Amino acid sequence: MSSQKVLSKSAALYERAQKVLPGGVSRNTVLRSPHPFYADHASGCRVTDIEGVERIDFSNNMASLLHGHAFPPIVEAVTTQLNKGSAFTFATEIEVEYAEYLCGRCPSFDQLRFVNSGTEAVMGAIKAARAFTGRPKIAKVEGSYHGLYDYAEVSQTSSPGSWGSAERPLSTPVSHGTPAAALADVVVIPFNDPVGAIAILDEHKGELACVLIDLMPHRVGLQPAHADFVQALRDWTRKDNALLVLDEVITFRNEFAGAQSWYDVTPDITAMGKSIGGGFPVGALAGRAEVMEVMNPLAKNVLFPHSGTFSANPITLTAGFVAMKLFDQAAVTRLNALTQRAMQGIESAIEKTGAKACVTGGGSMFRLHMKPVPPRNYRDSFATPEEAARLKVLLDHLFDEGLIMVNTCTAILSTVMGEAEVDTLVEKVESGFQKLA
Repeated sequence: MSSQKVLSKSAALYERAQKVLPGGVSRNTVLRSPHPFYADHASGCRVTDIEGVERIDFSNNMASLLHGHAFPPIVEAVTTQLNKGSAFTFATEIEVEYAEYLCGRCPSFDQLRFVNSGTEAVMGAIKAARAFTGRPKIAKVEGSYHGLYDYAEVSQTSSPGSWGSAERPLSTPVSHGTPAAALADVVVIPFNDPVGAIAILDEHKGELACVLIDLMPHRVGLQPAHADFVQALRDWTRKDNALLVLDEVITFRNEFAGAQSWYDVTPDITAMGKSIGGGFPVGALAGRAEVMEVMNPLAKNVLFPHSGTFSANPITLTAGFVAMKLFDQAAVTRLNALTQRAMQGIESAIEKTGAKACVTGGGSMFRLHMKPVPPRNYRDSFATPEEAARLKVLLDHLFDEGLIMVNTCTAILSTVMGEAEVDTLVEKVESGFQKLA
């Protein structure tokens, strides 16, 4: 008998991957130790890997799937469009129809431009704000994730050794070699601290193109922004002739018109992505007509020339239009109620087991923290080594029990889920708490 170790299909595939992909992957979120797991097929809320193991998917490709996997209405519509063609150097009718629908769905959308990712949508929103105001600087919340753009990613991975004082958070880079000039053009403000944020913004009057915020930033703790915080930023930007830009790449799924409907505030621009693509790569920026006019190629003075080979791709827009039409008010209400059931069940499990944990969230997503008190901001949510170790134990336990979570122990629900799946999650979280105890 040979003593050579027989690798699993996933392990063998990962060995091949490491030779042609840096780290063996194209996106870090799929990494696991000792190797990623590879999907074979999926249907509804269940994914089967190449080893034949089926799991319930509470990640939904990082919030991009509203209706789970291989959703029949989307498959049918996309197949029909694919038979007509996948991309043209022509405009298509679906671009007009879907833009009309989204502009009708959210009151702050006068006009809209489709792009190819959430990163690109945020980038476009920042560039539009600069073009409209003629100012270079932006402000953003400490620790908030807004994609890959140099300016948008500042402070995203700040740590106790680099983040400076709470009163004056430092602009820290994510990528080695980020230009110092990029850092200098980003003002970092604390989350849910209107007094502290306005004090910082006041030092930059007349300099900022926009204030960029996520209304429930994942990396900041997945806590909804307080109404007084959002209102303070809206009031300040209006007085300073800066723009308020909302990143709803993730949170647009949280209400029929996005998380912005939680507030009595109208943004100037909103960036979207993920769920509006029906499972395909997508982004969009939308806002008031006066601001969006900077992208008008027919204007006498074009302030922000914009194009993209795959922007408004008919496959993506066909899938997205079907997904969003079927994510109507009744579907949103049902999914949000299901999320509340999960959060309440986990809170009961915490009380029952005495776990040093808490749960935060809203809409159709929530996050578990290995902290006894819900974090108020990025610094509160930053995990200690002990908390990170306990979180890994819980995540590994849930994965072994057949549940796929985002690697922060965040769950994002889809419409094909029901009480049975949610109750299974609560049960497995409770047994994970017992294991930690």
